[in-house]
Amino acid sequence: MRALIVTVAVFISIGSVYAEPTIDSRTAKIDDVELHYLTAGYGPTVILLHGFAETSRMRRPIIPLLAEKFTVIAPDLPGIGDSSIPEKIDMLSAAKQIHELVRSLRIEKARVVRHDIGLMVAYAYAAQFPNETEKLAVMDAFLPGVPGWEAIYNAPNVWHFRFNGEYPEKLVQGRERTYFEYFWNVFAADKTHSIPEADRKAYTEVYSKPRRMRAAWAYFASWAQLAKDFAQLSQTKLTMPVLSIGGEKLLGNELAAQVKLVADNVTVVVLPNTGHWILEERPKETTDALIKFL
Repeated sequence: MRALIVTVAVFISIGSVYAEPTIDSRTAKIDDVELHYLTAGYGPTVILLHGFAETSRMRRPIIPLLAEKFTVIAPDLPGIGDSSIPEKIDMLSAAKQIHELVRSLRIEKARVVRHDIGLMVAYAYAAQFPNETEKLAVMDAFLPGVPGWEAIYNAPNVWHFRFNGEYPEKLVQGRERTYFEYFWNVFAADKTHSIPEADRKAYTEVYSKPRRMRAAWAYFASWAQLAKDFAQLSQTKLTMPVLSIGGEKLLGNELAAQVKLVADNVTVVVLPNTGHWILEERPKETTDALIKFL
């Protein structure tokens, strides 16, 4: 009987040691915006930034893995998800607000990981605060203002870059799910290995709330000025290690070429037969590459 008790105690102890880290949901007031963020783990800080048609929810599958070695912070971008809508929305402002969030948590340096339009916020973060950015990982998008961007911006399949304003908003209202299905399905190499149904419902619900689609579109509307800002910022190359990871079927190769123009120390991973949603389409390969790099 005593041996049985000891054995049970050992199993309970092992279960406690390997229990999945708790993901906390928090909010911080930064300037005129309340930033919602998820956090977990201990150790060096990793900031995870989401993209369009998603929220910080997209990072939930990878947070427990990173939290074994890192303090993970995954904010909703200003105006998106459960973060409030500020008066001004653009990439540089969002980067500064996330930087203020990090400083408010008494964190001096961080490693930044981003996807989609979050890539632009992450690059703006690293370029504006290079001494506080230890590493930068950018995932399947592009950098406006950096050579090679015009062809991507003008491609017919990314018509939504200019699709914003009063009448587009009226057209999409009540049809948010239909609008997002284009990105979730067409931008994936295989739509059956793209965004899970539960996430699709959650993202649709969040973006369907009043003023939320307009706030998300404000990031795209800011690109004319962003291209000028990035053209200037890119004149000073990033010196921290940078990982460029993307899908062969979408922007993996194009992003790699751009990153080599703006950074000195670049590692490139292009995932074969993969589209835009690399974390969902190739979860193991993407996670392995990120953990190895970080």
